[in-house]
Amino acid sequence: MFAVIRTGGKQYTVAQDDVLTVEKLDGDVGGTLTLGEVLLLGGDAPKYGAPLVSGASVLAEIVEQGRGDKVVAFKKKWRKNTHRKRGHRQPFTKLKITAIHAG
Repeated sequence: MFAVIRTGGKQYTVAQDDVLTVEKLDGDVGGTLTLGEVLLLGGDAPKYGAPLVSGASVLAEIVEQGRGDKVVAFKKKWRKNTHRKRGHRQPFTKLKITAIHAG
């Protein structure tokens, strides 16, 4: 069985024991998290939501909280002797899917 969930403005296809990296979510490492925005439940008899499947949820364990690699935005104006360099590290949460409940 698999599920399509929505978190952080993105959609992810997950199955049990999958590990995925999502946008930062609140919680401590080792804690559990319930993701309630389930768009689809797949398997032998798939269930589609309009837009969400009622009563369905996905349980996940927080494996890691961290920050990603630095993304550098460098802008330079030709012949003007001016430039701008900015860096950014996006925070993330790494989740391990423990269970999928159809409800």
